[in-house]
Formats: sequence, C-alpha cells, structure tokens
Amino acid sequence: MSVSNALAASNITPTSGRAIEIRALLPGDDTTAFRTLNEEWIARYFTIEDRDIEILSDPETTILRKGGSIFMVYADNSPVGCVALIPLGHGVYELSKMAVSPLLRGGGLGRRLLHHAIAQARLLGATSLFLGSNTRLAAAVHLYESVGFRHVPPASLPPSLYSRANVFMQMSL
Repeated sequence: MSVSNALAASNITPTSGRAIEIRALLPGDDTTAFRTLNEEWIARYFTIEDRDIEILSDPETTILRKGGSIFMVYADNSPVGCVALIPLGHGVYELSKMAVSPLLRGGGLGRRLLHHAIAQARLLGATSLFLGSNTRLAAAVHLYESVGFRHVPPASLPPSLYSRANVFMQMSL
C-alpha cells in the first residue's frame, strides 16, 4: 500500500456496531471539528494557550503544510476524535492535539486512533515520537504508556510550548 493510500483512510468496525472511520485531513478540508474537539478538552482541564490558538486557528499552515498529518475519527460519519503528527525534522514527530469526544471516551477510540497515528508515523519515516501531557490526564498518560511511550526528562526533548505539560514521553519507532 502506498503512503498516500495508507494515509487517506482506515476503516474499523467496533463491537458496538457503530461505523468507525479514521481518515487524514487534507489541505482544503474543513478543520472545524479538529479545533472544536481540542478546545473542548483543553478548556475543560486547563487554559487555552497562545500555541493552542495558533495551531487550532490554522492547522493547515501550522501542521499540514509543514509535512505533518491530522487524523480524524468519525463514528457514523460524525467527527468524534483527532490527533496530529507535527514534524520537527530528522524523523522526529510530535504527537499532539489528541482528543476524543467526551461522550465516547473510554470506549477504545483513543487507543485505535493512537495505534493508527503510530503506524502512519512509521510510514512517513518517523524514527521517534514525543509528546507532552499532564498528570491530571491520568487515563491518557496510561494509554500512552500502554502502547510503548516511555517517560523521559523534559530536557531530552524539544522545549515544550505548553505551560500545562508536566509529563514528557517518547517512543522510538
């Protein structure tokens, strides 16, 4: 399968019977759901920061045109989750802006989305992924640990642009 075909779409049908699809946003696609899903979780637990506003206001420029990817999860054609891969050069990508709709959290969509993002990062030639999270998001931190992310000192990663980040993790691919 070519990288472009692999990045275009991935279909999954969970046991709940809902039709689940993970697909890449492409330049020109509507990014409203990406922004809305992220603003919901950030505002619920933290304060939306300047870097959030910069990325979420124009993800086409801040992510896609820089060679990154945004993956959306749709349940019965409604957007319910997202994640971004932001390239930093030399095969290093930041896993960022991962969100699942509050109504569907805990049902495995985040895990499926995370596995998809990791597989796509490998297809893109990534050698490592890193992320910043927060101890308040214990379920998310546990999810990252369960798929192979390891805790690292913040100084071993590119500087975090988010004041809320107090958990730093990396995965070699």
